Amino acid sequence: MDFTIRSMAAQDKDSVLEMMRIFYASPAVLSNGSEEIFLNDIENCVNDSPYLEGFIFEENGEIYGYGMIAKSFSTEFGKMCIWIEDLYIKEEYRGLGIGKAILDFITNEYKGCIFRLEAEEENERALALYKKCGFTVLPYIEMKK
Repeated sequence: MDFTIRSMAAQDKDSVLEMMRIFYASPAVLSNGSEEIFLNDIENCVNDSPYLEGFIFEENGEIYGYGMIAKSFSTEFGKMCIWIEDLYIKEEYRGLGIGKAILDFITNEYKGCIFRLEAEEENERALALYKKCGFTVLPYIEMKK
């Protein structure tokens, strides 16, 4: 499958917002998010935030999905850390190699970094993809406040 990965732009807002609503209402994500959070995320992706970057996956103007990465530094690994925050592919385009191509794109774009992501155990298809792309499960609990 031939498609383009490009930076998210302001004109993608409505399409990304629609996909985020679907993604965050699915069992693939633990939290449900909110309109305020979704809009803030999109705004940061399109306004040169040093912490968040957004991508659109498309072919001939047809959007297949989107992704967002967050940038930080990991003292645990001693290098820059790229968190793959969102990776959403529309249902009709899943299983066509898009997910692997996107992960390859991100890891090639940020060579030398550590890459992290979260996944729900029930999301077996995503887990299989992540393992195929070289991700391994970390043996500890992540916490938040």
